[in-house]
Amino acid sequence: MQAIRSLLIPKWSSDTRLDGKTAVITGANTGIGKETAKDLAARGARVILACRDMAKGEQAARDIMREVSCAKVVARHLDLADTKSICQFAENVYNTEKGLHYLINNAGVAICAYATTVDGFETQFGVNHLGHFFLTFLLLDLLKHSAPSRVITLSSITHTMGRIQFDDLAGEQNYHPVRAYAQSKLANVLFTRELAKRTEALGVTAYSVDPGTVNTEITRHIRRPMADIIRMFSSLFKTSAEGAYTTIYCVVTPENELLNGGHYRDCAHSTACRAGRDDGTALKLWAASCHLLSIRWR
Repeated sequence: MQAIRSLLIPKWSSDTRLDGKTAVITGANTGIGKETAKDLAARGARVILACRDMAKGEQAARDIMREVSCAKVVARHLDLADTKSICQFAENVYNTEKGLHYLINNAGVAICAYATTVDGFETQFGVNHLGHFFLTFLLLDLLKHSAPSRVITLSSITHTMGRIQFDDLAGEQNYHPVRAYAQSKLANVLFTRELAKRTEALGVTAYSVDPGTVNTEITRHIRRPMADIIRMFSSLFKTSAEGAYTTIYCVVTPENELLNGGHYRDCAHSTACRAGRDDGTALKLWAASCHLLSIRWR
């Protein structure tokens, strides 16, 4: 089994230091986010763990500080399903941080029953896309001030199954949990593509990441029999640390070796699906997102 895993999961490493840099990582109390935070802290970065569950967030910060000598890690409350919480988090960052060099939009919910956010958005689209869209909007001034800086948004191979349902972004007409998740992951890719065009001249670059098939808590909402199948093959999945490789790659790789607005998988550039490369859809999604959030972002 280990031999099979070694063929499926490429190894990657880098000794790049991040002293003097600051990173915000959403959903950093567990899984890929926590492993990303631990790695960046080991490189000397100050890391803000943006977590909905503060008890778990503070425990994650303690774990990292125990495992990483002199780690500069702090947990802050952020609920991406609530625009008021996002505003409060952003205000806290502006009040406490002099710079922000990396915004890692890592948090997500997957394949869950229909529900809505505090603001009435379908949960998967609201958290995975709109929550990160709004957070990036609010933190952009600090990212510009700290340039060169980067926005890294985690998507999924599932984006290839996605379609943006502009006539039913609320998911009220014909909700299906897998279709809703795929739509949100496609939205992550399209958001990155459009963001890169708008912020490159400001010194802010953007990348979307497919971490691969990772054994994390994001599958907790999946029911039987699919849940049983996932457990059966989980030993072939990436660990959370392995799942963090590509995110870290997009943090530490020199800018001239990366494609701004590009999609990355297994620590290399990867071509997104055709829908994920549709500039017209990306622009339309941008306008729809601004309308839903009642913001102006030109």
